[in-house]
Amino acid sequence: MNREQEESALIPRKIIENRIFIIRKLKVMLDKDLSRLYGVPTKVLNQAVKRNFKRFPEDFMIRLTKEEKEEVVTICDHLDALKFSSQMPYAFTEQGVAMLSSVLNSERAILVNIQIMRAFVNLRRLSMSHVALKVKIENMEKKYDEQFGIVFTAIRNMLEPPVEEKKNKIGFHCPQ
Repeated sequence: MNREQEESALIPRKIIENRIFIIRKLKVMLDKDLSRLYGVPTKVLNQAVKRNFKRFPEDFMIRLTKEEKEEVVTICDHLDALKFSSQMPYAFTEQGVAMLSSVLNSERAILVNIQIMRAFVNLRRLSMSHVALKVKIENMEKKYDEQFGIVFTAIRNMLEPPVEEKKNKIGFHCPQ
C-alpha cells in the first residue's frame, strides 16, 4: 500500500469535508472534530495549543461565541455534547490545522493533517468551479434571447445558496 492509499484508508475525505464549517466567512474545523480525527482527547489538543499559543494568531484560530456554538450544535448531531460544555470551542482555519500537526507531532497527526489539507484544497477547487459555472451562464444569458430567460433564472436560483429565514422561537413570549 502506497502512502496516499494509506492516508485515504485512515479517514474518508467526505468525513473530513463534512467537518469543515463556514464561521465568520472562514472555513474552519472545530477542536472537538480535530481531536477525534487525530485520535487525542480535546483537552490534550487544546493544552498543546495553549503551550504553543504564539503559533496560532487570529487568522489561524478563533474562539466561537456562545451564539456560534449554539448554531453549530443545532446543525450537527455529532456535536451534541458541546451543548452542555461551559467552554467555547476553538475553530481552526486551514493554516491553523497545518500548524496543529507540528504541535501534536505524531505519525497519525501527520497522516490526518495531509488528508485535511487535501479536503480544504478540494473544497476550494469546487467553489472556484462554481464561480466559473456562474460566469459561463451569465455569458450565455447575454448571448441568447429572452425565450431562454426562464431557464437561466431557474439555473441561477439553483446556484445561489438558500436565504435563511429568521425563525420565530417556539413558546409564549411576553410583550415588552
